[in-house]
Amino acid sequence: MSKKKKRGLKEEYNLFTRDLDWEPSYVSWDEMYPYAKMEGIKIHDWSRWEDPFRVTIENYVRIQAEKERKFQAIRENIDMMQSQLDISDARWLEAMKLFMGAAAPSEYNAHRLFQFVARHVPSPAIRFAALTQSVDELRHVQDQVLMFNNYNKYYQGFHSWRQVASRHWLMSVPKSFFEDALTAGPFEALAAISFGFEVVFTNILFVTVGSMAVKNGDQTYTGVGFTSQSDESRHMTLGMMAIRAMLEEDPDNVPIVQRWLDKWYWRAYKGFAVVPYMLDYIAPRKLMSWKEAFEMYIEDQVFNGLFKDLEPYGIRLPLHAQDSIKEKDHLTHQVALLLNRLPHVTFFHPFAPNEQDKAFLAEKYGSAWEDIWAKKWEQQTDPDHDHIYPGLPQLCQTCQIPMIFSEPDNPEETCFRHSVHEGETYHFCSDGCQWIFDNEPDKYKQAWLPVHEILSGNCGPADKLHEYWGVEPEDTGDYYESLNYKNFTKWKEIRAQGI
Repeated sequence: MSKKKKRGLKEEYNLFTRDLDWEPSYVSWDEMYPYAKMEGIKIHDWSRWEDPFRVTIENYVRIQAEKERKFQAIRENIDMMQSQLDISDARWLEAMKLFMGAAAPSEYNAHRLFQFVARHVPSPAIRFAALTQSVDELRHVQDQVLMFNNYNKYYQGFHSWRQVASRHWLMSVPKSFFEDALTAGPFEALAAISFGFEVVFTNILFVTVGSMAVKNGDQTYTGVGFTSQSDESRHMTLGMMAIRAMLEEDPDNVPIVQRWLDKWYWRAYKGFAVVPYMLDYIAPRKLMSWKEAFEMYIEDQVFNGLFKDLEPYGIRLPLHAQDSIKEKDHLTHQVALLLNRLPHVTFFHPFAPNEQDKAFLAEKYGSAWEDIWAKKWEQQTDPDHDHIYPGLPQLCQTCQIPMIFSEPDNPEETCFRHSVHEGETYHFCSDGCQWIFDNEPDKYKQAWLPVHEILSGNCGPADKLHEYWGVEPEDTGDYYESLNYKNFTKWKEIRAQGI
């Protein structure tokens, strides 16, 4: 009796992807995939779409399990070694509050989005790739929550992350981004997250911030970044494959894809506005500036590399790419100044730059710092000048960020735009956000703007907003007056004395 031959990897891969596809018999194809034609994307041969991961279920589970074992070992070691004292300064954790408050719920929303894509894109290869990505995103959320657990044992401000992520006015920025993508069709959702978010900006988020965490001795974030980054590389491959496939299938897809790239580049760029602040201001030990990171990852790799590759298909740079290039000298300072004026309504501790920070900013930003932003900080830190913002600032209808950004060609003039739709006036922080609204006004007019809701009484009594947000009084205010700063200083002194 002959022994049965073991299945090869290709055969095993096909058994769990393409061979799981079938022609519907009880319902029509259109009923089975109700959103496949909704967005106008034309696909002539679904079988041509290839799974960019080419991984079998068995290998996927084995690789992910090994990553998880390593992450848990690192996490337990951090606990045993009291590595919370190895960080450069507790102020680094203000960056982690911002990052984790936005990242964990965003990863969960990405998990939901890729479940949607896996259900509604008719290609078996894309469905399998989206399914594994949805599992990846859920694993990332769980690891990030465990990371909060480590920080929460020793530092203020990590106790109510779920309530903060759900209700705090600043968190409406990432929430609105993902809810925008979740309410799009399956192909636009792919363009939004796989391309606009993963391909364009993931390297800045995980590589640059991860390297900064290493430099500042944060082993907890380093462990999370390590276990997530290899997945992110696969996710970027899915984004590129999906965009190329849509462009190659039919020339009528080109203007649709271009419009999505225009929109989602700007949505993601605005959604990342807090990252420059983390790199340039919060990190005690600096590695690279936002301007340098933008030039390396966005201008060199994305604009001069990736978009050059897409030119033969008729794709150009995103519509407002030049505005983001003009802002690279100013964005980080605009965000830092705003947050420094709002210590009473944040869930973390902002602060003014010290002399070491100022020297770094002067070196990296040259005349932009010396001629404009150093002078504004000097005014803010003048003891005779009340720098606290009275109340909450006006928010952009599209990105939901306060209206603080400057005119592209004049960094000293604040940009205000408005559009009138159905007799109502809507306000925007930039030409990019106004353009997005004007293309889909019926979608964006429904935006849940926190300041409007607070003033309408939908967030509880105004004098109890901190309770609604899940923020304790000691979680806010200037970092150098915080309990975190005092405790960290005391612990370091005790450790230095060998007690």
